[in-house]
Amino acid sequence: MSPKKEYLFVGNEDAGKNIAGLYSLVASCELNDIHPTDYLTDVMSKLSNETDIDALLPDRWRPSPDG
Repeated sequence: MSPKKEYLFVGNEDAGKNIAGLYSLVASCELNDIHPTDYLTDVMSKLSNETDIDALLPDRWRPSPDG
């Protein structure tokens, strides 16, 4: 098997579901011209305080004013 395609296989079904979710978030960020690292860093800091989770989706997200 080509080393380029090894990322398609995971050793655990739960890990596969988790990485699929992460890939989806990163792709959504790219479609919305958002740098994925900036998005994920900001959203992780907001998760404990945010009541409207939908506002944290990449197409609705606004960066924190301080960063």
